[in-house]
Amino acid sequence: MTIKEIAEILKAEIIVDASDKGLDIKSACSSDLMSSVLYYHSPDSLLITGLTHPHVITTAEIAGIRGIVFVLNKRPDQKTIELAKKKGIPLLLTPFCSYTASGKLYKAGLPSSLSE
Repeated sequence: MTIKEIAEILKAEIIVDASDKGLDIKSACSSDLMSSVLYYHSPDSLLITGLTHPHVITTAEIAGIRGIVFVLNKRPDQKTIELAKKKGIPLLLTPFCSYTASGKLYKAGLPSSLSE
């Protein structure tokens, strides 16, 4: 699934666009615990979170997460945005909560990062 498709499904604003226009998101995870993200992530996944600090970008880079969706219209500060641009990690802003955003993406065919 592309970042553009994800943005459409989640009625999301793209804050940082994908530097790789052919970026293919293969799964998604939702968490505010970065230790859980590091443990349960899968490559080429999307992180859905309510945390907006720069540590989220660093965690995503380490975990191989290819994009981040911030829920409840929580807008990251400029430092977080600049770090995401530098690392090439797309950022999206959705009005939905984590539960709803996850459900919409799952219904649209994006699987969980955890194998079922």
